[in-house]
Amino acid sequence: MTLIKSISGIRGTIGGKSGDGLSPIDIVKFSSAFAIWIKQKSEKKSVKIVVGRDARISGEMVNHLVAGSLMGVGVDVIDLGLSTTPTVEMAVALENADGGIVLTASHNPKQWNALKLLNHKGEFISGKDGEEVLEIAENDNIEYSEVNNLGKYFLMDGYMAKHIEKILELPTVNVEAIKNKNFKIVIDCVNSTGGIAVPMLLKALGVTEVVELYCTPDGNFPHNPEPLPEHLHDISKAVLKNKAHLGIVVDPDVDRLALISEDGEMFGEEYTLVAVADYILSLKKGSTVSNLSSTRALRDVTETAGCSYSASAVGEVNVVEMMKATNAVIGGEGNGGIIYPELHYGRDALVGIALFLSHLAQFGKSTSMLRSKYPNYYISKNKIELNKDINADKVLADIQEKYKKQPINTVDGVKIEFDKEWVHLRKSNTEPIIRIYAESKSQTTAENLAVKIIADIKEVIKK
Repeated sequence: MTLIKSISGIRGTIGGKSGDGLSPIDIVKFSSAFAIWIKQKSEKKSVKIVVGRDARISGEMVNHLVAGSLMGVGVDVIDLGLSTTPTVEMAVALENADGGIVLTASHNPKQWNALKLLNHKGEFISGKDGEEVLEIAENDNIEYSEVNNLGKYFLMDGYMAKHIEKILELPTVNVEAIKNKNFKIVIDCVNSTGGIAVPMLLKALGVTEVVELYCTPDGNFPHNPEPLPEHLHDISKAVLKNKAHLGIVVDPDVDRLALISEDGEMFGEEYTLVAVADYILSLKKGSTVSNLSSTRALRDVTETAGCSYSASAVGEVNVVEMMKATNAVIGGEGNGGIIYPELHYGRDALVGIALFLSHLAQFGKSTSMLRSKYPNYYISKNKIELNKDINADKVLADIQEKYKKQPINTVDGVKIEFDKEWVHLRKSNTEPIIRIYAESKSQTTAENLAVKIIADIKEVIKK
C-alpha cells in the first residue's frame, strides 16, 4: 500500500490501513483541509468547489467522501460526475468557483486514485499553497459546520459538451477543413472518461469514421494506462488493419495525448506538442515553453518560426508560470501535454486533438509525412539509486563543477548542453534517486551520453 502526500495533492493505492494507502479517513482529512484553506483564502460569504472524476473503479467511493467532506466544512459542491481534468479546470473558471478537486491518479494503474487540487482560476495550486494545505491536514484540528451551515450539493451533468463547445469556438480550430478530409481515426481511451469525451469531440469536428477501442468508462484499464509505445500495440495494429489516417490515445483523465501515424508507427509523445506548436506559430507569432526534460525539437521549431523558446522547471504549474511570464502562445510538456492559453492554462488532450487535426487537414498529406517535417531527437531516460547517506545536492553540484565550461541551467536540478545534445539531472523528492535524461540525434548516442554521466556520478560518489 502506498500513500504520497505532496504539494500538488494526495495520491495512493486503495485499501489497507489508514496512513498506508488512500483510505476513507485520509480522503476526508485532506478534502476537509483543502476546503478550510479555500475558505481562508476566499472573501466570499458562500464558497463553492467543483469536483469531477475519471472512470477508475474507486472513483464513485472517493467522490462521495470528498463531496460529503466539503459540505461538512460548509462549502457548496458542484459535482460534474464523470469528467476530465481539463474539463474540471475550465468549469472552475466558468462557474466562478473558489477551487476544484479532480479525482484521478492520471496514468497510474487502476488500484491508484488521487485528489488533484485547483485554485480559483482552475489551475493547479502552487507549491506554497500546497504546503499550507498539508499543514492544515497534519494539524488535525478541523472544525466542521453546524447543521444550518452545511454546504449544498449540485450535480451538473453535461460539462464535457460545454468544454467541446468552447474548443469549437476557437478560431484556430478549422472544423471545415477537418470535415472535408473524411478522416478515419482509431481511438484508445483506456476505458475511462476519454471514451465519452473523445468520440463526442470527433463527431463535433465532423469525423464520421471512428473505430473505438476501450471506450467503455468502467475503469477496467485493458493495459497500462500511461500512453507509452510499449503499451499501445493494440491500437497500432488497429490503425493498420482499418487503414486509418491516424490513431489517438488519451490517458484516464484526458490531459495527455499520444498519436499513431497511418503506418502504425508512434508519432512520438514528445512530438505531440511540437506539431501543435508548429501549427499555432504558423497562425500567430509568439513564444513557446516546455519543461527542461522535453525535447529540443520545440526550440528548433520555435526558432525556425522566428520566435523565442523558454524552458521551465518540470511540472505543469511551473510550465504555466513560465508561459504567463513570457506571454507564450503555446506550451506544455513532452509527455503529450498541450497547454493552449486561448482556452485555459492546463494540459488538455481534447484541444490538442482539435488543433492537431486542423494542422493535419491543412497540411494535406499523411500523418507520417507530417512527422517527417520535424527534426529527429531521441531521449534516453535513466536513474541511479543512492545510498541514504549520500548528499544528492552535493553530487549535482560536483557534476555542475565538472562541466562548468558547458551551458548549464540550474532552475530544476542540473541541465548541461552539448551543442544540440543535453543531459538533465534531477533528484527525486520522495526517494534516494537521481533521474538522468539525455537527448541526442540518435538513440545510441543519447544512451551513451547518459552512460557517461552515470559514470561521472559514480566517480563523484567514490571520491
